Amino acid sequence: MNKSAIQKFAIWARTTLMEQVRQRAFQYGITKDGYGEENAITVNGMALSPQEQSQRRELVREIQAKGYDQVVEEVAYTWFNRFIALRYMEVNNYLPSHIRVFSNAQGAFDPEILKEALHIDLPGLDQNKVAEYIEKNETEALYRYLLLTQCNALSESLPKMFEHMGGYTELLFPNNMLRPDSVLGRMVADIPEEDWTDQVQIIGWMYQYYNTELKAETFDLLKKNVKVTKERIPSATQLFTPDWIVRYMVENSLGRLWLEGHPNPALRESWKYYLDEAEQEPEVEAQLVALRAQRQTLRPEDITLIDPCMGSGHILVYAFDVLMQIYESEGWSQRDAAASIVQKNLYGLDIDRRATQLAYFAVMMKARQYDRRFLTRGIQPNLYHPGAYAEGQEFGSLLIVDKLEPQPEQSDEITLFDSNYEDKLNTWNFRSLLARQYDVVVTNPPYMAVSNGDAALNKYIKDNYSDSKGDLFAAFIERCGRFARQNGYQAMITQHSWMFLSSFEKLRTKLLQSADIVNMAHLGARAFEEIGGEVVQTTSFVLYRAYTRGYKGTYCRLVEPTTQQGKEDMFLAGENRYTVEQFNFSKIPGSSVAYWVSNSLLECYQRGTPLGELAAPRKGNSTSDNNRFLRLWFEVDIHNENFGCTELKRELTIAKRWFPYNKGGGYRKWYGYNEYMIDWYDDAAAIRAIKTAVIANYQYFMKPGLTWSTVTSGGFSLRKFGYGYIFDNGGCCVFDLGSKTNYILGLLNSVVFKYIFGQSNPTINSQSGEVAKFPVITKLDDKIDFLTEENVSNSKNDWDSHETSWDFKRHPLV
Repeated sequence: MNKSAIQKFAIWARTTLMEQVRQRAFQYGITKDGYGEENAITVNGMALSPQEQSQRRELVREIQAKGYDQVVEEVAYTWFNRFIALRYMEVNNYLPSHIRVFSNAQGAFDPEILKEALHIDLPGLDQNKVAEYIEKNETEALYRYLLLTQCNALSESLPKMFEHMGGYTELLFPNNMLRPDSVLGRMVADIPEEDWTDQVQIIGWMYQYYNTELKAETFDLLKKNVKVTKERIPSATQLFTPDWIVRYMVENSLGRLWLEGHPNPALRESWKYYLDEAEQEPEVEAQLVALRAQRQTLRPEDITLIDPCMGSGHILVYAFDVLMQIYESEGWSQRDAAASIVQKNLYGLDIDRRATQLAYFAVMMKARQYDRRFLTRGIQPNLYHPGAYAEGQEFGSLLIVDKLEPQPEQSDEITLFDSNYEDKLNTWNFRSLLARQYDVVVTNPPYMAVSNGDAALNKYIKDNYSDSKGDLFAAFIERCGRFARQNGYQAMITQHSWMFLSSFEKLRTKLLQSADIVNMAHLGARAFEEIGGEVVQTTSFVLYRAYTRGYKGTYCRLVEPTTQQGKEDMFLAGENRYTVEQFNFSKIPGSSVAYWVSNSLLECYQRGTPLGELAAPRKGNSTSDNNRFLRLWFEVDIHNENFGCTELKRELTIAKRWFPYNKGGGYRKWYGYNEYMIDWYDDAAAIRAIKTAVIANYQYFMKPGLTWSTVTSGGFSLRKFGYGYIFDNGGCCVFDLGSKTNYILGLLNSVVFKYIFGQSNPTINSQSGEVAKFPVITKLDDKIDFLTEENVSNSKNDWDSHETSWDFKRHPLV
């Protein structure tokens, strides 16, 4: 698959379509600055037909409700969705007419539908109008009419992808679509036709790449402290899950559910990512046999599976294939199985309307693959987005529905409010899926710090997901646990920080006491080939929603390979696998899921005293506007009386303004990175006035201690500092060390700390809570004290030999 071509096309197509939609709106007197008379019958000297007048009014109302930019975005992606759907269907010969709409039989951009316009059997096509266009030689207008008619013809069998048009979406259909450099021409010419035969890949990558620029815009806004709105969450968080990870999750959840009651060597052999359960102790095995005895009566049509963050439907499509294998193993025909799978087995939710359209289309095309007449059967999948449901738009699948109201009924009498019925029904369907439980839950949830979301999302998660409020993925771990039935399965791929960080300790403890980790593919960094660096580090895991004391899980450590393919190869080779009793995690402070630790390391945790009991590791401030309140020391007049930088100054004085500030830095041990000053005028009154700012551990300000960079890919490094400093949450500190200062400094800068701490916390994030759990076996030694002091002195001399140090005297070579 030529992903480079797909990426280039999708990014270009979004920009082009949005501009063409704006141009069409401009033709009807509508711009970002306004729309003139709402009920206009003429625009720019052009008389509007009654249909155009109605469409224009509808467009104005939509802009009034959503804003000009949002409407342009939605119309552009609606046409993009329809174009890629039509292209997929024509290449795979799924169009009912079997006549290509974009290309000819040789694959060139030469629409076959134009040549067959007088002979095509297309519902709703007015042959007199076709003949009139041909007679007037209005080829572009004819093609527009044929495409719109084709889309409307498909609305009966694929209503959620090809909603019946006639409204403002049709009004904004782009101009000049027969030009070779149009979106349609480029789509046919730039993307190899064979790529359109892989339904999952083409739809998934189109969805991800289309949002590339919108995602970049969102991250740029975040850097300016602008929160991510509900409209931008999908583009900011969507990631196309690698195919092998999807197969791993589905086979080890859905496949396992079936095999537990229906052993089938042929099925087991066909699932190459399936992991056999670890060998259990006899008493544990007996419990598991008793728990799973009910599976023997399970029928294929009884299984329910949901993906609550379905994106473009990748997981659902592969689940369809696995379910088809299960049905066929029980003697079902593919035709009957396809209908049953769509109606009874698969469920999906997503906050993004566009993603829901694509997932819907993907599932329908998968059913069409198994049943040639499926699109004529009137069967629709159980896939929903919030639509007009305000709470659903804000919270998506995180919304908790404890009680479901009766399904709305359509009035027998036609009223002005009949159009609201579809919205009400969609809301009820969305809520009904939220209110249910399922045998299997499989998903790749969004990864985003909750603090980056708007106030409503922040409050909802804090109120309903207090144990996982740090990140959306963690909240979804909890939510998916509620979706899953007792003795059901939950399979996910998430950031791996929930396994280690203290901020997720409550979530981790609750999970380890309520579910068995059946197996895990610990991926680390670069599991997604589209993402480089160390920031996104992931793990995929399968949970059995029942706790069995003494249960042993299988853990595949795949963190070493630096490519997506390398991780898959290591998984299939069976390398780096561990079998661990889940209860062992409780022996590690904070119950870190450090499945690879040795027994000797577990003993260190049991013998040692947590650092937090010997000293005070603490995090510091968050100003919410560092550009405003921080300066490099040489940007401040250090000789001015407002400068508070002196180790003799042991308390905050309101009369002083600028104070040294520990805010992290790169990798450097012992001493250094004393670069920043903070504006603490009037006891930081300006900082305190910012609602999102945090002033933490005020009682430790100005005290001496040790500091480190909270987030670094270069490794943990601790530095000594004296009196007079305030500190940041990016430069956590340890205080109240007393006579142990040098011992702790030497220990935490040693390879011993690096090894032990790295075992329990392999993230690039070293928060004070994690450091506080480090086991210290105290053995004070004058030699250690001397060597540490010597290292600090050498490091200070080195730091001060550069002009970036405020203690610089002269260069050592002078």
